[in-house]
Amino acid sequence: MEKQSESSSCAGLLGEKEQVKIQGEKQRGKHKLSVCSKICYAIGGAPYQITGCALGFFLQMYLLDVVQMSPFNASIILFTGRIWDAITDPLVGFFVSKSSWTPLGRLLPWVMLSTPFAVICYFLIWFVPEISNGQLVWYLTFYCLFQTLVTCFHVPYSALTMFISKEQSDRDSATGYRMTVEVLGTVLGTAIQGQIVGPADTCVTHSLQNTPLNSTEAPEQHVSLASTRVAYMIAAGVICAIYILCAVILSLGVREKRDSYELMSEQSVSFWQGLKLVMSHRPYIKLITGFLFTSLAFMLLEGNFALFLKYTLQLRNDYQNVLLVIMISATLTVPFWQWFLTRFGKKTAVYFGISSVIPFLVLAGLVKINLIVTYVVAVAAGLSVAAAYLLPWSMLPDVIDDFILNNQESPGHEAIFFSFYVFFTKFASGVSLGISTLSLDFAGYQALSCYQSEEVNVTLRLLVCAAPILLILVGLLLFKLYPIDEEKRKENKKALQLIRENDRDSDSDSMELASNL
Repeated sequence: MEKQSESSSCAGLLGEKEQVKIQGEKQRGKHKLSVCSKICYAIGGAPYQITGCALGFFLQMYLLDVVQMSPFNASIILFTGRIWDAITDPLVGFFVSKSSWTPLGRLLPWVMLSTPFAVICYFLIWFVPEISNGQLVWYLTFYCLFQTLVTCFHVPYSALTMFISKEQSDRDSATGYRMTVEVLGTVLGTAIQGQIVGPADTCVTHSLQNTPLNSTEAPEQHVSLASTRVAYMIAAGVICAIYILCAVILSLGVREKRDSYELMSEQSVSFWQGLKLVMSHRPYIKLITGFLFTSLAFMLLEGNFALFLKYTLQLRNDYQNVLLVIMISATLTVPFWQWFLTRFGKKTAVYFGISSVIPFLVLAGLVKINLIVTYVVAVAAGLSVAAAYLLPWSMLPDVIDDFILNNQESPGHEAIFFSFYVFFTKFASGVSLGISTLSLDFAGYQALSCYQSEEVNVTLRLLVCAAPILLILVGLLLFKLYPIDEEKRKENKKALQLIRENDRDSDSDSMELASNL
């Protein structure tokens, strides 16, 4: 009888453990992200890409040809704005990491509060004030303000990846959705800006830089310039409306999971302590160093490609369509790269994806190509752009997981990880854009001219073809040092799951003990 009772009690105990396990599985099933939540989360990434793409492709040309600013002043705005943007990223990341929990979460309030002020500043960037001496201050002020406010949107949004679910598969899937929508956002930014502004674009055979718009000299050219300025404002208004709509969908459709913060430390860590911890994590340094160079390559392409098409290849009537083809190609190939990295690994995807653009850049730089070949190059460039967009954001969570495993006593620095990656790329981008604009100034760039000198065309070929190829090759060589391959990533995933299961078991044991008492 005693043996029977012992066996029955053991069976009951095993049954209870099995039930706890089943309940745990059910709970995990309940916390799986729905497709609707993933889509709403992904839509929140569109404003940053739409505005960033419009500014990246068109701001330099807008300042030079529409505002008729000197290349030197334009380089000051582009350089200072990017550097300021880079500085604000880690600062905003730190303040976001120190945010307290609210009924709306820790990160979403930043998105909601920054949106209305950001759209106002964005619109004013594309407005030409009737002032003669204050244009530099005007554009520098609103460009820097917008970069600060969009950072207050994008840094918490990026960190939100870690807190919409505890499951890595959910995070990877949501990242795939997000990257698809973000690249689609670049299509929208390029399409809206290019298709509205392109038909109104104008050029003159002489400079109107010192001639006011109400002058009687060449009135038809002044009318055309005025219509171009109106077109830029219309495009800005459309983009502002989309920005607000996306922010509303994100705020209403996504909820932060409070239990996703369970591995975060409750101890207060200073900014410099958090920075020291993050920057001492070697896989992170190796990842951002490799992507720093490849990102610089694509930023040089983005900043100068419209001018390259417009002047060097003489595609004045088609340049906006070529830009649009690049972004459409990138959007359509994001799902392919998502499949590729899950099938062959993320490091392999980096090598194949980012290097695929090199042969076509060589072709564009060395061979006199026609419009059809230009579109072929654009499709190939889009394939590589998709990989460059997807892979950094897909690999950063792997680095954070590795950091948590090695620093279990001090997690909770996710926002700093994301913001410092953006910091380094934007800082280098500011330097490169400033240098590229100054290079055009030294080469003799003429605002609004239908044709540029051979020196300007050679400079554009170097900025769009030679320099990006060199940067990509350096980035890929550095990326060989990155230690988290597929095997290491899977080991980290299993280790984190084990930690979380142990935490759940401890919580359930504590609850059971409390109920017995």
